[in-house]
Amino acid sequence: MLKKRDFADCFSLYEHMTHPDVFPFVRHKVDSYEEYVFITKQTIEAEEKGELISRTILDEWENPVGCISLYDIENGAGFLGTWLGKPFHGKGYNAVAKDAFFKELFFELGMETVFMRIRKINIRSIKAAEKLPYAIKANETRKALYNQINQEEDIYDLFEIPKDLYTLHILRQDNDEDQQLLEA
Repeated sequence: MLKKRDFADCFSLYEHMTHPDVFPFVRHKVDSYEEYVFITKQTIEAEEKGELISRTILDEWENPVGCISLYDIENGAGFLGTWLGKPFHGKGYNAVAKDAFFKELFFELGMETVFMRIRKINIRSIKAAEKLPYAIKANETRKALYNQINQEEDIYDLFEIPKDLYTLHILRQDNDEDQQLLEA
């Protein structure tokens, strides 16, 4: 479902990223395929330095369909960025990718908090974040960070995913699955 970023995926990802329904919400906007390859190179190098963590989201046939990344890593926390190509919207890839990514971040890489900065006009992403049982809207509880990401103008809502809430979610899921097996 996820793999480390790779130049072999650049063409497909660039095609998906430039769709008008996707492009406005991509963090690193580029004007050409060559520029996308260069940004991918910078991303791979930044991950090697510990500045970010980035993965390619794959479909069931291992075709690249989007990207999920943790940016601005500092003190065990960072900001989530994710996008999917338009043909893959609403098909469950985002939820599965987030789950795999959060497991890697929290249980393998030692992250403590994932923040999501979502544009207030991006209703689709806000609704998706609000459905996550382990995400907290943090506009008030992390007021300093909320003000920092909105210092130019009030553009973003802030969500927080703490490791302990995500862990509790995983434990509940496992418990529910065990209960279903016992009832079957």
